[in-house]
Amino acid sequence: MRKIKQSIICFIILFLGLSSLPPTTYAAGVSAHSAILIEQKSGRVLYEKNADAISRIASITKIMTAILAIESGKIDQTTTVSSRAVGVEGSSIYLIEGEKIKLKDLVYGLMMRSGNDAAVAIAEMVGGSEEGFVYLMNQKANEIGMTNTTFQNPHGLDNHENHRSTAYDMAILMRYAMNNKTFREISGTKVYRTAHPEEKWDRVWKNKNKLLTSLYAYCTGGKTGYTKLAKRTLVTTATKNGMDLIAVTINAPSDWNDHISMYEEAFDNYKMTSLAPKGELKGIEDSFYKKKLEIKRDVIYPLTKDEQETIKLKTILIKPQKEWKEGKPVPSVVGELQVTQDGESIGNIPIYFHNEQKKEEGFFTKVKNLFFVYPGAR
Repeated sequence: MRKIKQSIICFIILFLGLSSLPPTTYAAGVSAHSAILIEQKSGRVLYEKNADAISRIASITKIMTAILAIESGKIDQTTTVSSRAVGVEGSSIYLIEGEKIKLKDLVYGLMMRSGNDAAVAIAEMVGGSEEGFVYLMNQKANEIGMTNTTFQNPHGLDNHENHRSTAYDMAILMRYAMNNKTFREISGTKVYRTAHPEEKWDRVWKNKNKLLTSLYAYCTGGKTGYTKLAKRTLVTTATKNGMDLIAVTINAPSDWNDHISMYEEAFDNYKMTSLAPKGELKGIEDSFYKKKLEIKRDVIYPLTKDEQETIKLKTILIKPQKEWKEGKPVPSVVGELQVTQDGESIGNIPIYFHNEQKKEEGFFTKVKNLFFVYPGAR
């Protein structure tokens, strides 16, 4: 089942899928009930603990709310705040009923200060109603492969029993969201200032993510969460030496330390390793294909020093057809570069033919837009 899920994810979001290689078990001291650490570009799971346990998730829900708002195309439009938004309980950016505010400002307030009022205002603007927006949340979750997630509100409060997800699914969501430039900017903002509609002074919001603001120099963003039933939840991102990581903890008494511990272990033990460079494929002996094949992206993967010695590359090509040699156009994709680590498949990269004539569809077209597939269980 995991093989099917990971392949579907690759096709849908058109960037790297999840690895089959076994995750490291180094962070035995992680306090969280559920936790996961993945490398963002490849999706390789570097550590997990009860990562598929279905749990309440509190305000890390707002990652989905934020990315839907950004993708709505309304980010620079203005909405009027309703009484329903102002009346929501819990953390707030203190919106005023009837005030007009840009969606962009609402998303900043949502992500930085965890405003539940901002979440409802966003839902009503983007989805037409809170209920309509929840439908969009679950639709997106299904599209990107969050198979153990059910959203019932845009903020994560405990007022819906079945509003739940897993550390694994939230890693999928954050990885998807981090592919969006605007989301990355908002997630990584430490302080944001916007005009107050009824005062001479501005609203100034400081990010609640202490890893970002003070505790961890390599943190690049994230979202905090807490309710009485969910306890402390946290999703963060970090970058060091060209490696981008995503950490998720659910019900974690010591979440800041959990994230730092997972990050430091990964940065110490893994290196982003170039397996094949973008461009012309070397070592091709077939006279028809020689100097006419390429891959369209660098193949880079997080590996330990020992794992680097077990990587193997194998080129699989369609046998050249007679009509190709007679001038008929060759299919754009004519094969794949198979990558294995210690005998386990970690990637299949499409190989392209340099066609000077008009290109047409052909065999292997199904992998034409596939960047990197990582089949198999975690």
